[in-house]
Amino acid sequence: MSTPTLTGQVIGQAHYATRALLERAVAPLGLTFGQVLALNVLADGAVERTRIAHRITSTLKIDKSAMHEVIAGLLDAGLARLDESDAEDPRVRLTDTGHATQRRVSAAVADITARLYGDIPADEASTVARVLTLVTQRANADLAATPA
Repeated sequence: MSTPTLTGQVIGQAHYATRALLERAVAPLGLTFGQVLALNVLADGAVERTRIAHRITSTLKIDKSAMHEVIAGLLDAGLARLDESDAEDPRVRLTDTGHATQRRVSAAVADITARLYGDIPADEASTVARVLTLVTQRANADLAATPA
């Protein structure tokens, strides 16, 4: 087998294959990919709604209305609740059910990660991580510089 050339297609195929595994793993929980990301953002405690909005929109490259659907889905499912004590920027926090669900998601991610990355030598994994981080930074800079 020849060594593949690093291209957006190769990166995209790895992303979509991995994402498909995760989506299959969380399907029984009734979660979308965006909700999985939001659960992870909220895992360590309450987060201001604007901060979680920024994190989700910048990670998924979605607009604010789609992000509001992500948060509304968590609220409607009883996985998160709003802390209305700060009316200007309410905090979103996981409920007990949300924490339990996030732990199940985390376990699924750990299992997928072990299967897909477990036998890759550390130096190779480190190199790939550096390269993909650089590609992401460049793409984000281009997105910021180019009108939608």
